[in-house]
Amino acid sequence: MRVDADAPNAVAQVSCGRVARSIWAVIVDPDSGSELPDGEVGELLVRGPYTLRGYYNVPEYNARTFTPDGFYCSGDLMRQHPSGNYMVEGRKKDLINRGGEKISAEEIENLILSHPAVQNVACVPVPDPSLGERMCACVVLRKGRSLNLPQLVDFLMKKEIAKFKLPERLEIRDELPRNPLGKILKRELRDELRQ
Repeated sequence: MRVDADAPNAVAQVSCGRVARSIWAVIVDPDSGSELPDGEVGELLVRGPYTLRGYYNVPEYNARTFTPDGFYCSGDLMRQHPSGNYMVEGRKKDLINRGGEKISAEEIENLILSHPAVQNVACVPVPDPSLGERMCACVVLRKGRSLNLPQLVDFLMKKEIAKFKLPERLEIRDELPRNPLGKILKRELRDELRQ
């Protein structure tokens, strides 16, 4: 991707740019695969002369990774700014589906990280019988600080996010599980919270 030289500086600083003219790009609903209007968050699909057509000898993987008409399913959640630039919103695997509304865990984590009491956070889905999933924020606090769910919700409401994106559960942790490279293991958190 390339950043458009004519884009306003504020847009250029927060976007990952535009797709080259020789590439077809669409943003689709991650579940239905239907194309979304500009400004909506969905999965970026790309196709073009430099896009690979598939991986050798793995037909099952190819069936999940490429559409029948040759688009590569990136797994990246993006939206297109009115300038034409693309804004990264997270990863498809990191979505919470609350009653059909898709919530980017990364978007909410970045907002929660701006709270002065929070040192680290991981937002994960927990099962819900009526909505399918609800969001739980697993938070590591800074030394000597405290935080409860109403305080966190009040803080996030001041950030003017949609109400359906608010965490409905808060877990205060001493640490978050990590792999040897330091990546947070959200699957372990999900499994633990489901019990």
